Amino acid sequence: MSAFLGLDIGTSGVKAIIVEDRDRELATASAPLHVDRPRPLWSEQSPASWWDASAAALDELAAKYPKEMSGVEAIGLSGQMLGVTLLDAKDEPIRPALLWNDGRAEDECAWLCERIPDFVATTGCKPMPGFSAPKILWLSRHEREAVARTRRILLTKDYVRLCLTGEAVSDLADASATLLMDTKAARWSPDIVSACGISIEALPRLADSGVAAGNLRAGLSRRWNLRSNITIGGGAGDNMCGAVGANVVSKGDAYISLGTSGVYFVANDRFVPSQDRGMHTHRHALPTLFAQHGCVLSAASALSWLANILSVDSIDRFLGEIEKTDVGSAQIPVFSPYLGGERTPHNDPHATASFSGLSFATSRQHLGRAVLDGVAFAIADCDEALRSAGAPVERIALIGGGARSRFWGEIIATVLERPLRLPEKAAFGPAFGAARLARKSVGGALIADQGREADIEPRGDWIEGYRARRAIYRAHYPALGRIQ
Repeated sequence: MSAFLGLDIGTSGVKAIIVEDRDRELATASAPLHVDRPRPLWSEQSPASWWDASAAALDELAAKYPKEMSGVEAIGLSGQMLGVTLLDAKDEPIRPALLWNDGRAEDECAWLCERIPDFVATTGCKPMPGFSAPKILWLSRHEREAVARTRRILLTKDYVRLCLTGEAVSDLADASATLLMDTKAARWSPDIVSACGISIEALPRLADSGVAAGNLRAGLSRRWNLRSNITIGGGAGDNMCGAVGANVVSKGDAYISLGTSGVYFVANDRFVPSQDRGMHTHRHALPTLFAQHGCVLSAASALSWLANILSVDSIDRFLGEIEKTDVGSAQIPVFSPYLGGERTPHNDPHATASFSGLSFATSRQHLGRAVLDGVAFAIADCDEALRSAGAPVERIALIGGGARSRFWGEIIATVLERPLRLPEKAAFGPAFGAARLARKSVGGALIADQGREADIEPRGDWIEGYRARRAIYRAHYPALGRIQ
């Protein structure tokens, strides 16, 4: 039996999945990751931790599922996007990687807009602090010695690919989100790369997502009981792999991901650069499609943050407690989830989170419900921004770790006042999409089986209450701006 392995290097952890040639899940494994925040607005991770966690997940698969591992024909890679990893002449990391939610490069965004007037038309969106190009420019200005020592600059999953294969390759989809590319032409932009203080020689070669892009080192094949010379596919960023895993592969297909961040992704057959409101347009993992995105920087991570403050030992049990709260309760506060700034629709790395409506009667369950609601309101802001830009939103899937909570899905469907579809492998979306791309890289079908789906309908009895509470939520950001 043929099998295919997908590896997703996320922000909070690595997930791995093995599927057979009809998309049936055979095995899964995971390993945690930790984010460092050494200064305000900074968000970093050790590249070595990506490799350690990836190796740990694959070690677990090899130990528990040796038969399934021996049948793997190809490996696909997915990963958190926008990371900046500087490597020296020995391919050793020079410093911690700057992550997608790092907000230090605000000044560099303004400078790039002035220096390159056609930046948006070339890349697909305005430079924003979390993106690779302004962060590289920040490093060129503030850590010149590190940049001078740099031989390669890689994205997260591509660093893991280098460890797996010894080759520096990136796919067109993930690379397009660096804002170093001419997105429509599918090549690095010499003008933008030079403006950021680096050379194109420091960047990896580019490949399609669904093609072979290296072979596994012999020693690692033996370590994990894999076939020799196994193919490593091009893969894609987690947003694009999540789309492939959720069957978002045609114009108008969309998904909402409840991971560390919240992503609203819409597939389009046209390249529509995003001019404002924190939206961005990149290439999809399918060569004929592009993708319009909105992003909520704190989604499931907002719930984890609250659970940590409240010393909650099980988020699943906490969700069960929250579900018992009365949606009409006056004790539920209104929460703005801007814990690490916000991208869509505010593009403001300085935005801060807030609760309003607290009282002595407010319980931890009320706070939890407010966080679920606040993330849903932020996703509704993305929906509004994308539709205003002409994104062809039709059917919307719900994926990511937060999709395990059908209750949270009902809240989001109600706030959007639209039904959502829940794919069978919703929680493993990016890793599953990477496995599908691995199959395509060796000549197989991208999607062998659409799988079962459940529908999540809006709760009619909640709609009016959520309309009223969203109006309060929408007043938060302007008020916080005045306070600052």
